[in-house]
Amino acid sequence: MRHRGRHRRHRRGRALRAGLAGTALALTAAATLITTSQAAGGDTPGPLAPLTSSAEMDDFRLRESLAPEATLDTLTEGMGGSVGIEEVLRSADHPMRNEDDCSDSERAALPVEPTATRAYCWDTDDATTQAWIPRSVTTSGDAAAAGTWGGDRVVLAGWTHTGGDTDGPAEDRGLARVAFIDATDPDDLRYRWVLLVAPRDSGRDFDPVRSRAGGMVWYQDKLIVTAGNGTAQDDTLLVFDLDRVLRADVEDDAIGRVDGGWSAHHHRYVLPAVGSYRPTGGPCTTARDDAFPCLASLSLDRTSTPHSLVAVESPASDSAPDSGDDEPTRVWRYPFSTSADRTGLLGAGPFGYVDAEEAYETEAAGVRSVLSHRESAENEADWYVGHTPGRQGPHGTLWRQDEDGADSARCTADGSRACWGRHTESLSYWPQTGELWTLTERTADLDGEAGKAGEDHGNGEGASPDGAPERVLYAVPLASVDESME
Repeated sequence: MRHRGRHRRHRRGRALRAGLAGTALALTAAATLITTSQAAGGDTPGPLAPLTSSAEMDDFRLRESLAPEATLDTLTEGMGGSVGIEEVLRSADHPMRNEDDCSDSERAALPVEPTATRAYCWDTDDATTQAWIPRSVTTSGDAAAAGTWGGDRVVLAGWTHTGGDTDGPAEDRGLARVAFIDATDPDDLRYRWVLLVAPRDSGRDFDPVRSRAGGMVWYQDKLIVTAGNGTAQDDTLLVFDLDRVLRADVEDDAIGRVDGGWSAHHHRYVLPAVGSYRPTGGPCTTARDDAFPCLASLSLDRTSTPHSLVAVESPASDSAPDSGDDEPTRVWRYPFSTSADRTGLLGAGPFGYVDAEEAYETEAAGVRSVLSHRESAENEADWYVGHTPGRQGPHGTLWRQDEDGADSARCTADGSRACWGRHTESLSYWPQTGELWTLTERTADLDGEAGKAGEDHGNGEGASPDGAPERVLYAVPLASVDESME
C-alpha cells in the first residue's frame, strides 16, 4: 500500500478532475466507480498537469560524480585497450529471428493497432530463459544525428538477471548486460552480449553492476542506464563510455581480475561505468512524493533544445501495477550538456548539480515507458506514456498526452484502448526512419514450465501464464501511432 505521504498529489488529481465538473455531472453514480484497470487501460487519463513550484522541482535534482580519468585509463590499459563497438558487432554470435520465423505467441505480443512494420525475436535460449529479462532499448538513432555509428545501424537492448534460474548462484541476481545488435541489414540482425561493470581498486579490478536496467539512453559516446542497485545504494543513473568497450580474456564464472587475466561471467566484452548521478536528497522512494522518485524508464528527446533525457517514475508497487494504486505518475526531463568536453553527459552546473527543466503529472497508471517528441519548434511536445497491464492482463495502452488532453488508439468494436504490445518496456524514437522502437519482456522455458523456475518477479515479468514465449523487439512508425489516435 502506498504511503499516505502521497496525499498531496492525490488531492491535485482530484482537483484536476473537479475542473471537469460539467462532464462529471453527466455520469451516473455507477459509472464513476472506475476500477484501476479501467483507468489505466480504458478511460482517458486526461491532460498533463505541469509541476512548477520550486519544492516540486527540487525533488528531481541530481548530483554528478565522474570517475577519475587515471582510474579509467588504468583499467583500459590493463585489459589491453578498448576494442570499440565495431569489433563487438563484427563478432555478433546470436542471430535474431525475423517476424515470419517468430512463434505464434511471440507474434501475438505485437501491437494490435497500429501494426509493427519491423519485428524480430531473440535467439532461442534468450527467448526462453527465465534468468534474464529484457528491459530497455536505445539505438544509433539516439546516439548520432546521422542515425548510424561508424556506418552501422545499431540497436542496444538492456537486460537484467532476475535470479529466476534454479541452477544459477543467488549472487547473479541483478547483473546487467546489453545486447549490441547489428541492424545494418534489416533482414539479418545479429547481436553480442556485453556485461556492465564498475571499476574498483583505482582501475586495477572491476565489479559487476547490478541494475534493473529499466531505462537506457545512448547519446553521443555515452550510455546512461537506470541503476536501481548500482555501484552505490543511492545511485540513480550510471554512465558508460562506449569508447571504452573492453575485452575479457578468461572464460570463467568470476567477474573481475582472476589468475591469468580478466573474467566477465562468460561474456567476452565488458563496458565499465565512468560516472553516476544520484539524488541530492537521498535514495529514491515510491512511498512519498516529497522525495526523489525511483525511475521506471528513460528516453531521448532530440526535438528539444538542448537535447534532453526524459524519465518516468516507477509506481508504488512494481510487482503489481494494477494493484489499486491510482496515484498520478510523474514525467520530467533533464538537459544534456552542450559543452564540447562533456559529450553525452547531462547539463550539470559548476557544482555538479543537474536540475529538471520541466515536469508533469499524468493520471495514467502502470506506466513503464515514456517518450517526448514535438513535430516542430513551434509546437508543444507530445508525451507518449506506455501502460503495461498486470500479470494476466491483455495488451497495453500507449497514451499521447499534453496539457490539453490525452489520446490513444481504439482497436476493437467495443472501443478498447488495449492496443499496444503485451508487457512492453521502454520507447526509443529513430528520427532518420521515423520509427518508434520498443520490446516486450515475457517468456517461458522450452518445456512450458511457466511459473516454476521463472516465478513472476514483478510487473508480470518472468514466465507467461500459458508457458509460451512472448519476447519481441519491434518498430512502429510514429506517424502510424499518431494516425491511430485520430
